[in-house]
Amino acid sequence: MIAIIISACLISDPTVCRDHKIPLMSDISTDMCALHAPPHFGKWADEHPGWQIKRWRCAPVSAQDI
Repeated sequence: MIAIIISACLISDPTVCRDHKIPLMSDISTDMCALHAPPHFGKWADEHPGWQIKRWRCAPVSAQDI
């Protein structure tokens, strides 16, 4: 399973940062994940208004990591 890993920091305290995982349901390559990832950022940002995305990546994860 591939997931988009978003590294985001609190807007109110940029020293507080966390990784957030967005699982992708289909088994796709990391290259395809990178192509499909950007539309997920707006939705994630809307759902997490106090956070700012600093970087992101696609990586394989197991079901228990999500």
